[in-house]
Amino acid sequence: MPTAAETDAAALARRYGLSKSSVRPPLGAYLHELWSRRQFVVSYAAARTYAMYAGARLGSIWQVLTPLLNAAVYYLAFGVLLGTKNGIDNYVAFLLSGIFVFTFTQRCMTEGSRSLALNLSLIRTLHFPRATLPLAYVLNELNQMLVSLGILFVVVGFTDGPAWRWLLVVPAMLLQVMFNIGITLVFARIGTFVSDITQLLPFVTRTWLYASGIFFSLPAKLNQIDAPGWVIQVLAFNPISAYIDIIRRSLLAEHEPNQLPHAWSIAIVWSFVMLAAGFWYFWQAEDRYGRG
Repeated sequence: MPTAAETDAAALARRYGLSKSSVRPPLGAYLHELWSRRQFVVSYAAARTYAMYAGARLGSIWQVLTPLLNAAVYYLAFGVLLGTKNGIDNYVAFLLSGIFVFTFTQRCMTEGSRSLALNLSLIRTLHFPRATLPLAYVLNELNQMLVSLGILFVVVGFTDGPAWRWLLVVPAMLLQVMFNIGITLVFARIGTFVSDITQLLPFVTRTWLYASGIFFSLPAKLNQIDAPGWVIQVLAFNPISAYIDIIRRSLLAEHEPNQLPHAWSIAIVWSFVMLAAGFWYFWQAEDRYGRG
């Protein structure tokens, strides 16, 4: 039951035509308002990209150097020292595609989990759909992913040569972007109310990294140890494995014998389900973001 003070405050608000400053709008109105702020999303993402490299002497060149250095470290550790490159043709392109796809989702999750907490002053000052902030972070990471894809196209072009199947990268990337938007919105809400999630996420993503077939072919490796067929089926439901697989199919002809079963179907289902569920989950707490 509301207290007398709350009742008096509500009566005063009605008398002078006042309304709550933070109210969750209907879903349709929220989507319309979010679309109207699309320019803000683009501008904010561009500003973050510039700020990320503004203090570095090499500037935006680090957009190219960072993914290459990461790939070099993993190639030395796994491809050379652990021998995971044995039996895999064009292992460099195989490894790069896995690292780039995984890093895209990983950074969306980790950066998105802080997207609201780092912008509380903006949230408390201005009225706008809070989803614009996680979306800007996804767009920022997409920009980095496009640079990484450019590197990957060059590597595959020199080793395998261009092919029409490269066009499949476009729908494959669209599906991953949809998935990343959904999962970023989920962790943006969680990160707002559970700050410890930022400390836990590195351990979660590191485990996910090793279970996603980035450094080796999952079907080939499981066949070597005579694993039951259902194991491959279960591992194929890992969304990152599915996205990596469809990118590799699009770029590497030699990957076809070791492709995961039903990867395109799994990727499509994950994309639409995660986008819808993530958006609904984030929107449910729209009126709670920014409260002290």
